[in-house]
Amino acid sequence: MRGRWRITTAGTSDVPIPTPCLPWRIKTAGALTVFLGAAPGVGKTYAMLSRARRLKADGVDVVVGLVETHGRSETAALLDGLDVLPRRRAAHRGRMLEEFDLDATLARRPRIVIVDELAHSNPEDSRHPKRHQDIEELTAAGIDVWTALNIQHLESLADLVAQITGVTVRERVPDVVLKRADEVLLVDLSPSELIERLKEGKVYLPESANRAVDRFFRLGNLTALRELALRRTADRVDDQMVDYLRQNAIDGPWATGERLLVCVGSDPVSEKVVRVASRLASGLNAPWLVVSIERADREVETPERLQRIEALFRLAEQLGAETRRVIGNDFVEEILKLARREHATQIVIGARKRGRWQTLFSPSLTDALARRASGLGVHIVTPEGGPGEVRPGALRLPQATALRQAALSAVGFVTLTTMVGKSIDMFVNLPNISLLYLLAVLGASVTGGYVAAFLAAALSALAYNFFFIEPVHTFTIAAPHEVFALFVFIAVAMIAGGFASRIREQAEIARVRAAALQSLYDFSRKLASTAKSDDAIWLTVSQLQASLKRKVALLAPRQGDLHIAAAWPPDTELDVTDMTAARWANDKREPSGHGTGTLPNSRFQFRPLLGPHGVTGVCGIEHVGEPLDINAERALTAILDQTAIALDRARLADETVEQASKLEGSGIAKPCCRPSRMICARRWRRSSAR
Repeated sequence: MRGRWRITTAGTSDVPIPTPCLPWRIKTAGALTVFLGAAPGVGKTYAMLSRARRLKADGVDVVVGLVETHGRSETAALLDGLDVLPRRRAAHRGRMLEEFDLDATLARRPRIVIVDELAHSNPEDSRHPKRHQDIEELTAAGIDVWTALNIQHLESLADLVAQITGVTVRERVPDVVLKRADEVLLVDLSPSELIERLKEGKVYLPESANRAVDRFFRLGNLTALRELALRRTADRVDDQMVDYLRQNAIDGPWATGERLLVCVGSDPVSEKVVRVASRLASGLNAPWLVVSIERADREVETPERLQRIEALFRLAEQLGAETRRVIGNDFVEEILKLARREHATQIVIGARKRGRWQTLFSPSLTDALARRASGLGVHIVTPEGGPGEVRPGALRLPQATALRQAALSAVGFVTLTTMVGKSIDMFVNLPNISLLYLLAVLGASVTGGYVAAFLAAALSALAYNFFFIEPVHTFTIAAPHEVFALFVFIAVAMIAGGFASRIREQAEIARVRAAALQSLYDFSRKLASTAKSDDAIWLTVSQLQASLKRKVALLAPRQGDLHIAAAWPPDTELDVTDMTAARWANDKREPSGHGTGTLPNSRFQFRPLLGPHGVTGVCGIEHVGEPLDINAERALTAILDQTAIALDRARLADETVEQASKLEGSGIAKPCCRPSRMICARRWRRSSAR
């Protein structure tokens, strides 16, 4: 774990906790110092400015980029004598706001800059939507940053803070920002003293103080928030002590090595599962893996559910987790197999409220996992109210169009079978003519699926009873054995129809996956046969446009800048915002543009092509309308990875040819007809002898 933690009191100098020194390292980026508090008003800004004045007196180049005094005179007085950078004016909802000027700070390049309120959201015209992203750019430029954060703004604690205080915190900071901080100073103040400061007008203005006391600044709320802040501090101090013991080979209280496996789906309770697992992993100081399981034999996820899973994965990654997708039919077996492979000690999974009959006839995933998880701890997260878990693989209600097609298929096959049966019955009296209706059920299941099979089975039973069982043209059954035969027929028809429908779905899924694999195979084969980078670029652009049906632009570095190497359609143009996002993706080696945290107003989402020897280019995909589904996302990732390797291979080949030309021109070596080191050595010796 990075970072050092200290505890300070409001208005006093920071007192370091005696902790072991971290190993010396070469400083390649600016350091981030976070002044952490349990609530507003504990003295975070006061502590920052007090420390800055002492360093300023020692000759350190420290400036104030942005500080919010909230009308506190004692805090504003500390700004005297400090260099305060001018703010940037920005329009927001008809008002002019004074915001932090990132570009001015980068141009000034101080040693230390103070940027208050880490969780602040920037206006729409800013380069980054969040202030913590501005701070990341500052530290990447080698500038040390001091900032302040309240514990309720951490992403993993959002739902817990809302439950404690009754206030939903909308401005949040991913936990990884705090974990990557080089130094965290905990500014602590007792709840009773904080409430007294609030009443004296030292936290908010008098007209706002009364509302704050009634809603947020209650003794119970402040005590709970203080406990959360102190627990985070204690966990990090314990991390430092364990690191010291390991580095010096000292016997002591070693960590237990906990590792969490978190199972999520597209159900509403999964978001709570992720947040609970994040807090559990933080308390246990354990790494955690978030996994989603998909069925291998049939598609059960809709695009909406896939989008919810993608959102859950992004949330989990922001909270510091790894994410993974698993394909399998036996969910319990796949979870346990992954837990054993990843050495997980505890499993976190969501549950739903189930009825008595469901519990009796259909055991839930959580019950089955608890029975078979030998030696593993299982944490079951329940929803706040109503059903929260959608059972994986459960049947979903079909849409109106699919239901209409299934009904038409069932009615058509049953009607045709009845007409054929009546025609046969006019000439031959067959006792087992009901077998014809099995063909109707099978035909409906193949063309219409499960619903058509069930409808065809019910209609076949009614038609057989009405037209062929005495007395005919009524639904009355005179012979008792006919009743038994009818029920057996219905059961057999439903089972056969279900199997036929499932085989049809599996065949369709296999066809779609085979087509996708064939497309990727053809692309890989063509890409392997290309020796020039231009050919590989045009092949990639055409393949992406044909697969995604979106505008595609591929940019390649040339003379120190990015230029459009190929685009489809050829008239695709990139504006200033798009080019800025593309350069960011190339420099930072991370996605930018639409749907990301950097320049999200761009029409394109840019992804770097990461080859074995660095970035070989940037690919831009237009995002207009619906986002990419999971299959398109996988195809995009595979194509970009192969393209990056091909471009890197072409670049190395060009460099090899260039080096060979230089050697040949200098007379040191001559090109060989065969790639043999021995022959090359002989010719080199002959050339040297001459």
